[in-house]
Amino acid sequence: MKKKQDGQGKQTLLERVTLVSIKRLGINGEGIGYYKRKIIFIPGALPHEDVLARVTLEKAKYLQGELVFVKKASKDRVKPVDQYDVGGIELEHLAYPAQLKFKRDVIKQALKKYQPRGYQKFELKPTLGMEKPYHYRNKLQFQVRAGKNGRVMAGLYRPRSHELVDLPTFSTQTDLSLATVRLICKLLERWQILPYDEKHDSGCIKTVIIRESFANHQLQVVFVSRTKNIPQINNLLTDLLKKQPAVVSVLQNIHPHQTSLIWGNETKLLYGKAQLVEQVGHVQYHLSARAFFQLNTLQTKKLYDQVQQALGLEDNEILVDAYCGAGTIGIYLAQGAQAVYGMDVIPEAIADARKNAQAAGLTNTHYEVGQAEKLLAKWTAAGIVPDALVVDPPRTGLDDQLTSTILKYRPQKLTYVSCNSSTLAADLTQLVAAYTVDYIQPLDMFPQTARVEAVVKLSLKNS
Repeated sequence: MKKKQDGQGKQTLLERVTLVSIKRLGINGEGIGYYKRKIIFIPGALPHEDVLARVTLEKAKYLQGELVFVKKASKDRVKPVDQYDVGGIELEHLAYPAQLKFKRDVIKQALKKYQPRGYQKFELKPTLGMEKPYHYRNKLQFQVRAGKNGRVMAGLYRPRSHELVDLPTFSTQTDLSLATVRLICKLLERWQILPYDEKHDSGCIKTVIIRESFANHQLQVVFVSRTKNIPQINNLLTDLLKKQPAVVSVLQNIHPHQTSLIWGNETKLLYGKAQLVEQVGHVQYHLSARAFFQLNTLQTKKLYDQVQQALGLEDNEILVDAYCGAGTIGIYLAQGAQAVYGMDVIPEAIADARKNAQAAGLTNTHYEVGQAEKLLAKWTAAGIVPDALVVDPPRTGLDDQLTSTILKYRPQKLTYVSCNSSTLAADLTQLVAAYTVDYIQPLDMFPQTARVEAVVKLSLKNS
């Protein structure tokens, strides 16, 4: 391949290896430095390091680089357990105490960028981490593709590509879920069930999803298939159940379309129970395959305890749990409230929430399918005025209509559970019109990644 050259025969910028001093980490965990007064993002580089990097992308306002060699290493650099080029372990080369400091700083950066009124005085607490920040994920979601010599691969894509990386080990997953997905790969080979071929839109099995109950050490397996019929599936199931007795639930999700979405619209039970039972603190949760549940069971109790502390519910108060999913937060808090009302747009999640509340012996909960902003208005019109509101939105943050609804009805207590610092800071710019931010408590729900969770306590301002 010939080198691109400028008029004087010199290498172009995209072919140069240059020395960069790293100043800080970006919100995605990449090192940030400057080259010829232009910002450059270098994944794998750490603050206070001098690195050799190759420019891989040149834009008008920034550059992207590839780490070639660390010339001067940070004192916080450690040898990562995993040696894979995939997402989900982008900070594994950073010592864990430094990861916790970084995650607090991500929230600080977001606040500085969006500048909600009074943000300089917000109390931003140290990040609550894990004693053992590995093997914490209760859910495995691996793509399945054909390898060489008839082998079946299961793993994740390389960043910004559709090149699958086979993952026989992965330190954030549990040993049980990894052993099970490797067994499934062998059984797919044995019974000649073809993995999905993305290029030709052929084959059968696209994705294997395994959810693990940490309370019972039981597994729920979902095969996401391109076709309605999976050939030899009964033989595979017989072998799977014999060799892995932890499997108590097997489902098939049918996804015939070529999209980036993992799930199709139709799910059917192939074996066992439709739901998996997990427990957090004193509460048991029955989880259907598509129901949202925090990926880190061990940290989830810390999270819910922080929400409980922030809300400070009294037994005569009504709590509304927006984006309730399977009812996890509201049910955890229900014993300390007069009533809990929850909503979600996924019918299966609401069915799980009702079942979970019934299993917990609760008679003070009510769950409906629908959008939070519409149901909150409906309930308030019916005389059900919430004293407290907890919101746990997706990464996109609060819906604009819900924010307007909150500011219209203004419950006395508001707790915001965030999984995206940028959308949190953006939402706070509106919420501070009516609320005081008492504090922000970061939690590390995803060690070895750049993601951070936060619990924000807000109190209604005196009118």
